[in-house]
Amino acid sequence: MQWPRLLSRKRLGCGEPPVASALRTDFQRDFDRIVFSSAFRRMQDKTQVFPLSRIDYVRTRLTHSLEASSIGRSLGTLVGEQIIARHGLTGVEASDIGAICAAACLAHDIGNPPFGHSGEDAFRHWAAQADYGTRRVGVLRGSEREDFLSFEGNAQGFRILSRLQNPGNRGGLQLTCATLAAFTKYPRESCLGGSRFDGVSAKKFGFTAQDADFFREVAEATGLISRDDNHAIWCRHPLAFLVEAADDISYRVVDIEDGFRLGYLDYSMALELLLPLAGETAIKGGRLNRIHDDKGRVEFLRAKVINEVIGQAMSCFLDNEADLLAGRFDQPLMVNLPSREAMDRLVDVARKRIYCAPEVVEIQAAGFQVIGELLERLIQSLDNLAEQGDKADSRSRMLAYLVPDQFKGAGDGFSGNHYLRLLQLTDYVSGMTDSYAVSIYKKLTGISLPGG
Repeated sequence: MQWPRLLSRKRLGCGEPPVASALRTDFQRDFDRIVFSSAFRRMQDKTQVFPLSRIDYVRTRLTHSLEASSIGRSLGTLVGEQIIARHGLTGVEASDIGAICAAACLAHDIGNPPFGHSGEDAFRHWAAQADYGTRRVGVLRGSEREDFLSFEGNAQGFRILSRLQNPGNRGGLQLTCATLAAFTKYPRESCLGGSRFDGVSAKKFGFTAQDADFFREVAEATGLISRDDNHAIWCRHPLAFLVEAADDISYRVVDIEDGFRLGYLDYSMALELLLPLAGETAIKGGRLNRIHDDKGRVEFLRAKVINEVIGQAMSCFLDNEADLLAGRFDQPLMVNLPSREAMDRLVDVARKRIYCAPEVVEIQAAGFQVIGELLERLIQSLDNLAEQGDKADSRSRMLAYLVPDQFKGAGDGFSGNHYLRLLQLTDYVSGMTDSYAVSIYKKLTGISLPGG
């Protein structure tokens, strides 16, 4: 892979050539388009760790994405300075590479459904276990079937960026191919026909069967290396490793900070976890001891840890750049850092002390019921309308009113295409905020009635 092509400013779905501007670069425009999208705003009420939290301090998907984006910008800019110097690149600034990473990080969780990662599990559980859902998904084949059995927020995110936002445009938000490729951590279809591929980039899938042609355009524009003859899986864009690292750094460190603020970890435990990662500058000059409250000390250490690990991730990327460009390097940067063991301990403690907290588990468990019930009831109603038309029962017609027209489709929503009908319903349900999903569930089941 070659950097000039990897940094393609070509916009997906737009036939016009990039236009130079002294005010905003193409990659800064990508960032702005994501910020002003409705899908990005909805992340303010989507779970990061603590669902439906009543404490305004706790991070949501929105605040996590902003923090990851800040880390991604720093990583990309630092790497960009060295890449430009190494390869003598012209017409590109280090800030351009930083802007690509910032935009991709900003959107990295935009496809996550309600209730966090347990929400993804709820979609998969419905497709594999629900009475109607199992039969409904069972009529599909190949990637169309696996899109639901292995429902993936990353693939839903690519779908939002390239199709669902600004649906009147081919290519949706029409982001640059560089940003879309850096966003796609898993550049493969959901079903590879029994073929097995190693590496972190093949662990999940990054786009649905309907969106495969869009990703092929992105891969062609950026010069990604195809890993099979069917063009169903590619090597990652090198900057996707920086996007992944920014996300990993962000959630590992700030989940400890949130856990401390909510009382799941005491100050001594937080100090024990963060201090070994913070570097010598954290204690030089006695600055840590001059901070008089525990909250302030933890915030200070969090900032120092992030800065230290950014430097390590940058060095790891640059040390492996040749293998990244050749598609030979396919591991998370985090597993190759000097601080790997200490960073892994953050996750281990979070799993034992934070992620299994009663308030987290109870609401995530309820999320299975909410998402499963919404999918089960609504798809039956849409199927009845599609198959029986005016003869459909009144209940089906009534429930179908709950689904906005944009998720029924002009022609496809009530056509004989079972895959598209189900895909559009999952677009609707996965796009819900936590609160909205609960509200619709209560109305659907009669738990909450108007005027009650």
